[in-house]
Order: sequence, then structure tokens, then C-alpha cells
Amino acid sequence: MAKKMYRVIFLGLAYILFVTCVAAQQVADSIISLDEVSIVAVKESRPVRQRPVSSTAFSMEQVSRSSVSSVKDFSASIPNFYQPDYGSQMTSSIYIRGLGARIDQPVMGLNVDGVPCMNKNNYDFDLFDVCRLEMLRGPQGTLYGRNTMCGVMNLFTLSPLFYTGTRLSADYSTGNTAKVKASTYHKLNDRLGFSIAANYNHTDGFFTNEYDGDKCDGSDAGSLRARLVWQPNRKWNVDNALTLGLLSQGGYAYARYDSTQKVLLPVCYNDVSSYDRFSLMDGLSIKRISDRFVFSSVTSYQYLDDEMNLDQDFTSENVFTLTQAQKEHAVTQDFVLKSKSNSFWQWQCGLWGFYKHIGMNAPVTFKRGGIETLILDNANAGIQKAFPNDHLDVSEQQFVINSDFDMPTYGTAVYHQSEFSFDKWLLTVGLRMDYESASMDYHNRADIHYYFSLLMDDYEPLCTSMDGKETNHFAEFLPKLSLQYNIDKSSNLYAYVAKGYKAGGFNTQIFSDILQNRMMNDMMDALGVHLDGMGETSYNSAKATTYDPEYSWNYEVGGHFSGFQSDLQTDVSIFYIDCRDQQLTVFPSGKNTGRMMTNAGKTRSFGGEATVTYAPNDWLLSVAYGYTNAKFVDYDNGLADFSGNYVPYSPSNTLSALAQYTFRLNSFVDKVVMKADGKALGNIYWDEANEYKQDLYFLLGAGLSLHHKKMELSLWGKNLSGEEYNTFYFRSMGNDFFQAGKPRQLGCSFKYEF
Repeated sequence: MAKKMYRVIFLGLAYILFVTCVAAQQVADSIISLDEVSIVAVKESRPVRQRPVSSTAFSMEQVSRSSVSSVKDFSASIPNFYQPDYGSQMTSSIYIRGLGARIDQPVMGLNVDGVPCMNKNNYDFDLFDVCRLEMLRGPQGTLYGRNTMCGVMNLFTLSPLFYTGTRLSADYSTGNTAKVKASTYHKLNDRLGFSIAANYNHTDGFFTNEYDGDKCDGSDAGSLRARLVWQPNRKWNVDNALTLGLLSQGGYAYARYDSTQKVLLPVCYNDVSSYDRFSLMDGLSIKRISDRFVFSSVTSYQYLDDEMNLDQDFTSENVFTLTQAQKEHAVTQDFVLKSKSNSFWQWQCGLWGFYKHIGMNAPVTFKRGGIETLILDNANAGIQKAFPNDHLDVSEQQFVINSDFDMPTYGTAVYHQSEFSFDKWLLTVGLRMDYESASMDYHNRADIHYYFSLLMDDYEPLCTSMDGKETNHFAEFLPKLSLQYNIDKSSNLYAYVAKGYKAGGFNTQIFSDILQNRMMNDMMDALGVHLDGMGETSYNSAKATTYDPEYSWNYEVGGHFSGFQSDLQTDVSIFYIDCRDQQLTVFPSGKNTGRMMTNAGKTRSFGGEATVTYAPNDWLLSVAYGYTNAKFVDYDNGLADFSGNYVPYSPSNTLSALAQYTFRLNSFVDKVVMKADGKALGNIYWDEANEYKQDLYFLLGAGLSLHHKKMELSLWGKNLSGEEYNTFYFRSMGNDFFQAGKPRQLGCSFKYEF
């Protein structure tokens, strides 16, 4: 499948180059300024800085100048936003204002041209031809619904009705990283346009696996996007975008921490670890504008086929491996009807529905080292207390715990928002009624042959299975109330209160632990022997397979200010979040192997955000800072009380700074752009006990761009000081593991537009 898909992408690139040669002269005079296009999301009635919300927006030029390739590159550039770069592109954990989770549903929604991305496994993709990015922080569930407990990110790509031309770019940087992008945009007439865009990325990787001496995080990725926009008249707009993506990569550069020597050992594991993904998303948007109303319909079909393979112990020993392969089909539908008038009352109503189905196969293979370490050692420790001269054994050199899951989910929602304008005041009231139903059919099985020296003469077969079904239903009301005072057309103050919510779900990765314990208990039951303490787990099988929803009440005050003829823009906000049943990813104590989502009792988070941008003449100066203080108020997991400790994985501080100057020349080079930038993140606590943390670290960058008409050559660098820092921590089999951040990167880029 991978080879076939790459052929499709390369054929797409060839087609783009062909069309470029044919159409270059025709479109040379039709290019328009992208800055002239004002973009407002379907569900919004005004530009982002005129709304009562903490927000950050990037133009196409800002995205290009930042040398970003994916959403996670905006960490710290957006205050209190952190998407760490670790594991693989499947790992799209997002943390905002102290809330977030490593697995399952994210706290931030992601919309591409108004189409919601339903699975966070698809959040990490290559950005290209993004003409605007908006990040709205704080609960956005009233309008956007699912997965928007802490915010929503809206990406807008170039439309062939607003831009015509062809764009080519190529990048090369450290790690033998090469990127090629090509896109072409055409208007067949004033009402019909189409575009085709493709990209291909390759990297050898940055981290060496000492077991075989090869890089473990190399990857190849490609995507193809086709878009058709039709405006038969001023009242109708039809927009369809089809995106295909293919990814094949290594990853998981996890290094074990030696707590005795207090050093991080080299990455060294013996089994293949990889991630492969094929994705398809087709979104159809239809808009009807009448004299009094605007009606919008957004329909999407999304398909995801991905597979993760892990050396689950991440050591050079033959312990155990995990494969997680899933296929997901999802359909979404959103109807929006809103008023068009400029009277004191503007409103919108919406009807939302979705259905998705995941079929997952997740076998765990126990090799001989895992059989002995994780099963026999635990069992024999209990047996030999009562029978010192006897032991339990398993004949297999390896066996598989097969786990199959069938997980359909569907939901519907009705929502409304009204805005009342009174002179300089704007009052916004919104309410969403949300319902979701999710179920999980699970089938787990393991077959082994075992021998107990006290009672048996030979090995005998044992089959352990675990089959069942869990069902969850979630119904929630999501209110929002905000008040805004408009100082003038470009400055305002606001305050709001809103409820945040994230649905519960299922723990698929804990079944291997549960089945291991059932196997040991089944062996003893078959022999008529019961030993206290053997085969016990900290998880109750019925409770461990599900986790509950997460709730929060959010309070915020802030403002957007402009001065010096809009050359100076300042955005500030302070917030307080009261969160109940926060969803946390936890790791078992001892030598258990799984991970699971659990609900903390109560947490609270407060902090602030400030962004200042000053752009006089040819200068661009900006600073963005976010502070979060997130702690447990009430969390006791039965083994320890973590009340008063910091919530793990979310940074307390994010800081981004940029200084850029443009030299305008009357020569072959039209202009030279020089920039220096920096980011800082930390402290990040890695566990509920706050035993480990990442201190505040700094990443310095710089860039130089030369421009000639429609050509641009850039030299850039990231982490120029070679800062050493960690992006991830977890615990498995009693061992601590970290992943280091990427080292110094140097690169060059070439762009051509015509």
C-alpha cells in the first residue's frame, strides 16, 4: 500500500509541474495580495481580536518565516500551548493551561478549512499553503463541541478563488532532512477554481539506537490535497477538499535512566519500533447567503488506517512487544444557521452529529525474558513461600495475548449563541446540549502450556480468555457567558465564564496486565491451589477498562489593544480553572506493563497570558508569554496522596520572542530579512509525585532570507546553542525512561512563486 500511495503522490507532483509550465504565463498577472483576504471561521461573526476570547493568530507570512512544519512547532509561540515532540507522529499529546492527556481524546479541537479532525492520531501532519492559523484558548465547546475543552485551532489553506499561481519549495537541513512542496491554483472562470498540492518529506532521524547503530527515528511522509471551489452566484458557495496522507517512520527514542548513577543511558532496544499511517479526509462545505440569514453545512468523511509497533520494554532484552493496528471510519455533519443583520441582536443555531467506528487489533507478544521476568518470577515468589522446593514453568519461548476491540461511537448536539450589542457593550450567551454514546466489545485470549512441579508430571495446556462489552453514555450542557467592552474599533476588554467538558472512554492498553493476572490465577485454580498475594493487580478489571468524563469551570478576564496606528498590538488575559475528574495517564507500580487513563479527584489551574507585537516600518518585534500554576487539590490514588503537587506534563512557563528586520534594496536582491528568535519552556513535572522534572530550558534560533521578485532563499537554525533537554518521561517495568529533545538543526530553504 505504501509504495502505491507514493506513486500517487509523485504522479501528483509531476502533474503539478506540467500544469505549471502550461499555465505560468496565463496566471503571471493574476496574483493578488494574500493580506487583502479577511478570513473568519464559519461559526464566528467577527475577526479574532474582536471576540471576547484569549487568542493568537498567524498570517501566511508569519507561518512561513517561523520555519514551522507542523502544529507542534507552535509550542510556546502560542502562550500556554505545548505539544511535545516525542515518540512518533501518532503521539499528539497537547497541553493547554495545565490540562491535557497523553492518550485518547485531546483537549484541543483542530479544524482544517472548517472540517474537524476527529482523531488526534491525525493532528501531527505537515503544514503547507496555510494562509492563516487561529488558536482560541479556553473552552470552545458551546460552538465547536467535541475535544475543545481548552481551545480550538482553526487552519485555513489557500483558496483558488482568492489566489492563483504556482508555488514550489524545497528544504534541506540537519539529519539529512529533505522536504519538497508544490502546489498550483487556478480559476477556470470568475466562479470556479481548483487547486492541487502535494508534499514529500524524508529524514534519516536524529537519535541512534545503540543496539544496531542505526538511527531509530527516520521517516518518509507524503500528502496530496485537491480542492474545488464553486460560487455559482453571490448567494451560494460550494467548497470540497480531499486530502490523502501517507507516513512511514521509526521513532520512540526512549533512553533508560539509571537512578543509581543518575545518568541517562543510550537508546538501546532490540525489537522494531515503527509507526505507519494512511489517512483520508474529504470535507464538503456549502454556504447559502440570503438577505437575512447565512446557512452553512459542513460534511466530512474521514478514514484512518495506522499501525504502531513497539519494543514495549525498550531494552536490549527479549521481554515483550506490542502491535496496535486500527482502522477508523468517521462521518461528521454540522448545520449552522445564523443571522446576517447588523442589528443589536445577532444569533446562530447549530445541529451537529457524528459517527465513528474503530476496529483495533492489539496483540502483545511475551518473549522468553518477559515470561520469566513478568510472569514466572512473580508467581514463583509466592509459590516458594509455601513450597520452597517447587516451581511453576511455562514451556513456550514466546506467546501472544491477542486483543481485539470493536468500538463504535456516535453523538449529537444542538447549540445556540446570541450576541447583544448595546453601544460599546457586547453580551454573548451560549448553550450546547451534547449527547454521546460509546461502546467497546473486547475479545482477549492467550494459550500456553504450564507445569507445576508439586502436582504435575508434564506440561498441560491453559487457555485464558476475557470477553465482554462496556458501554458509556454521556449527556452534558455546556453554557457560556461573556461580556465585552469595546474601547474603540480595535481595542476591547472582556470577561467570560464557560464550562469545559471532555467525554470519558476506554482503556485498551491495560488488558494485557489484567490477562496476565488471570492466567496466573487460572493456573492455580486448575491445581486447586490459592496463594495470598499471587496474581494480584492494582487494577480491578471492571473499573480499569473505562474512565469517566472530565469537567471544568473556566473564568477569564482580558483585553485586546491596538496603538500607534495598529503598529502595536497587545493581548492579555488571566484565567482560573476549577477542574473535576481530570483525566490523567498513569503507569503501574512495580513490573506491570500497561498504562491507563484515570480520573484525578480535583485540580485547579490559574495563570495569565500576554502577547505584544510591534511592527513599525521594516521592524517586527514580538513577545508571547504564558504562565500556568496547575496543582492537585484532591488526588489520592490509594497508594499516595498527591494533593498540593503540580499536575504533570504541562509547562509552568512558555516564552517566545522574535526580532526581525527587513532591508529593502534596489538591486538584484529586492530585500533581505534577518531574524533572531527564542523559546523557553519549563518547569515540567513528569510524575504525580513531582519526583522528576524538566527545568526551564531555552531554544535559540536565527534566520536570513534573500528575496528576488518571486524567489526566496533562506538560511536558518534551531536550537543553535545545542540545549540539552527532555520532552517526555514514562515508567515501565519499574524502569524510568526519557526522550531527549532534538539537537541543533541547520537548514536552507528555496521558494519560488509564479
